[in-house]
Amino acid sequence: MAATFDTATMQQALDWAYDKAVSGIPNSRSDFFGRAEDLAASYLRIRGTRSQQVKKLITSHTSAAAATGFVTGLGGIITLPVAIPANIVGVLFAQIRMVAAIACMGEYDVHDHQVQTLCYICLCGNSAGEILKGVGVQASTKIAQRAIQQIPFAAIKKINQAVGFRLITKFGTTGVVNLGKALPLVGGVVGGTFDAVSTRAIGNYAHKMFIE
Repeated sequence: MAATFDTATMQQALDWAYDKAVSGIPNSRSDFFGRAEDLAASYLRIRGTRSQQVKKLITSHTSAAAATGFVTGLGGIITLPVAIPANIVGVLFAQIRMVAAIACMGEYDVHDHQVQTLCYICLCGNSAGEILKGVGVQASTKIAQRAIQQIPFAAIKKINQAVGFRLITKFGTTGVVNLGKALPLVGGVVGGTFDAVSTRAIGNYAHKMFIE
């Protein structure tokens, strides 16, 4: 029987995934596990506007991750410190790393806790506005940026918890991924495809948050 997990456990998974996205996962053989800042730098070298560079990152990162199935390899690289299946943490890592790279391309400091919260908000995609309104922040991305930079740590914590709760409703409390056909299960292990539609929506929201 699958173990259940709550908002606090999801928060631990988010924090773990963000830390690894920013610092990189050591002893990995794939560039997909490298630092978000290095990922950003590689796309900043591509000719085009900043917006065009970010759109290429979103497209190539999403499709390449699905094609190579690196989500399934996460558990073989490092022991997860949280009681959440590696498939879910793998999806979180992939999406957070993409969002953090976009933040870097927008010249944000991904080591800043407020920027970290902005990245978490992006994981909710089109539902991000509801979370912001729930803590008294208007949904406009530019307003959200300024407001989060000014609100106290307690409010930041509430936002992070709200993101965790939203993700639990997305994944389910038993670790059974609830993403329809986007995450086919093969012998209990997620295959090489994850929710491309959701990931693209997250990337597009991050584009609005950090670039536009």
